[in-house]
Amino acid sequence: MRWEEDEDIRTTQPTGESFMSANTYSPPVTTHAHAKPHAKATAIFTCVLAALAGLMFGLDIGVISGATQFIQHDFGVSDHQIEWIVSGMMFGAAVGALAAGWMSSALGRKRSLILGAVLFVAGSLLCGFAWSPETLIAARVVLGLAIGIATFTAPLYLAEVAPEYIRGAMISLYQLMITIGILVAFLSDTAFSYNGNWRWMLGIIAIPGALFLFGVMFLPDSPRWLLMKQRDAEALDVLQRLRGNPEIVEREANDIREQLRTPQRGWHLFQENSNFRRSVGLGILLQLMQQFTGMNVVMYYAPRIFKDMGYDTSAQMWFTAIVGLTNVLATFIAIGLIDRWGRKPILYTGFTVMTIGLGVVGFMMGTGTTAHGAQLFTVGMLLVFIVGFAMSAGPLIWTLCSEVQPLKGRDFGIGCSTMTNWIANMIVGFTFLSLLNSIGHTATFYLYAALNAVFIVLTFWLVPETKGITLEQIERNLMSGKRLRDIGN
Repeated sequence: MRWEEDEDIRTTQPTGESFMSANTYSPPVTTHAHAKPHAKATAIFTCVLAALAGLMFGLDIGVISGATQFIQHDFGVSDHQIEWIVSGMMFGAAVGALAAGWMSSALGRKRSLILGAVLFVAGSLLCGFAWSPETLIAARVVLGLAIGIATFTAPLYLAEVAPEYIRGAMISLYQLMITIGILVAFLSDTAFSYNGNWRWMLGIIAIPGALFLFGVMFLPDSPRWLLMKQRDAEALDVLQRLRGNPEIVEREANDIREQLRTPQRGWHLFQENSNFRRSVGLGILLQLMQQFTGMNVVMYYAPRIFKDMGYDTSAQMWFTAIVGLTNVLATFIAIGLIDRWGRKPILYTGFTVMTIGLGVVGFMMGTGTTAHGAQLFTVGMLLVFIVGFAMSAGPLIWTLCSEVQPLKGRDFGIGCSTMTNWIANMIVGFTFLSLLNSIGHTATFYLYAALNAVFIVLTFWLVPETKGITLEQIERNLMSGKRLRDIGN
């Protein structure tokens, strides 16, 4: 948390205000009063239930990894067709994220989450019953639509319903749920790999999806959305249930009304203001940097990578599960260090670790990993790469993308960076196997290692340090024309 003082009024802005969201708003709470215990419990339960959207996201990312080799065997498809199956989800997510902004405003956050859950269940079942590669691609696109909607709406909803004293923790919980979902999917794939049943791998995630759908139906509407729609009585009722203190309720409602008086005019600002265009460009660059680290190459194709190291199917799946566990544990490093070290030192560390990790993996793949010790060393260096990403570019890029956008253009700026994330994600998923087949393993991993080295330089020249700096000061520096790397000074 970063605390900002304004005379005798205390407000909060969570530093991780949007790890996986195109628009996360955190209304300030101006009070020294405390919520009643039952209201606190209600608020925590509501937030935890909404954060489970991150679990759905993680399941969808992870589940395809273990299934590809069995799909390829059953359908007799090429590596290029597997790339279509993998990247179909990212295409759907890009479309879903694009539509989610309008949906969350017109239909509300709760109904958008319900629609996302319905599409998730439908897409999972269609994956399990797919009768052709084309059907499977279509099912993955449906899953992507669900994920695009959820990744926009869930952090937005969390920021709007969470009390200030747990808001940062709840948004961090959402990010953690994503990594847990990936791990659970890897473990599920491992269990089903013994009989090669990829249909169960892909279809079984409909069960947690259905449970999430059932739970979301009991969520309250966002009080900010209700106030946007001038449904003040309902908004105050929801706030009363979540806060339990009339003083807190009235102050927070007034704060939200005050914030709503600042209209979003991002497209016009983008056309008129070159400084805003710089911040949008920085957000887009940050997302390109995150995706082209090569992390999702491992998330989507880990068993194939371990197969090419010389491991059998059982070892491939268990090592993939270890990748998921490493990703979960290393995320805690970022949560613990983000406000101690600052953004740039963590990014420097992460990109350096990833450069070394992938560089060594590329070298070992070139010299040969037939010896057992060489195989384990190569796996270890791949896990080092995972740690480097999970502690740095994974969560921090989302934090920076939300911090560098001015208030009047925040929706537009974060929307552009989120769309870039999904498009770049799709490119990575769609090209990895083709790269392996055309230039080989060594050159492919060297390529991603070189990109991470370039990102160290880009971090130095363009990325600002925003630790301990208010969003208002960042905006003033940006609009005054300061260099991008200096807007956090």
